[in-house]
Amino acid sequence: MNPPNDTRSSRIHSANPETESESESERMSTHVSLSGPEAADRLAIRELVDAYAHCADRRDAKGQMALFTKDSHFVVFMDAKADKPAMEFHRQEDLAPVFADLNKYEATTHFMGQCTVVLNGDRATGETYCLAHHIVAAEGKRSIFIASLRYYDIFAKTSGKWLFAERKLMVDWTDTRPLN
Repeated sequence: MNPPNDTRSSRIHSANPETESESESERMSTHVSLSGPEAADRLAIRELVDAYAHCADRRDAKGQMALFTKDSHFVVFMDAKADKPAMEFHRQEDLAPVFADLNKYEATTHFMGQCTVVLNGDRATGETYCLAHHIVAAEGKRSIFIASLRYYDIFAKTSGKWLFAERKLMVDWTDTRPLN
């Protein structure tokens, strides 16, 4: 996946990634060896992905917002098969209510899974899987809402620090169950 030119009209993924021209093998890379700087970049990006989940679960909306560039693009598809997003934001400062919305849950756990990254200088693209667990308490009853998510990201290295320049959240499936 080649990062797009730095324009808002270019995006890394279509709403339906299966229709993209790149094959899975082109997105995944094999490494015989990694240079020190490449290993450091890959670790920093994984730590960024994990920090996003940590901030979400700790209800640290300001910390979560700080992981994005000022002109970041954040898109949410509540149904991964939908043609249009449910929500779309174009600035870091617009993300506050999105992240604060997690306060309606008693607790959450975002368990981050596989994360594939393609580096290209100070830009990178990636795909990360997540199982997000949300505990809901209402009218004396508790339930768990589970969402299987995929994030499609464009990362930008700014002043030596990796940030999200674009994050596309895709909800693949959900399930809600009562808790004892």
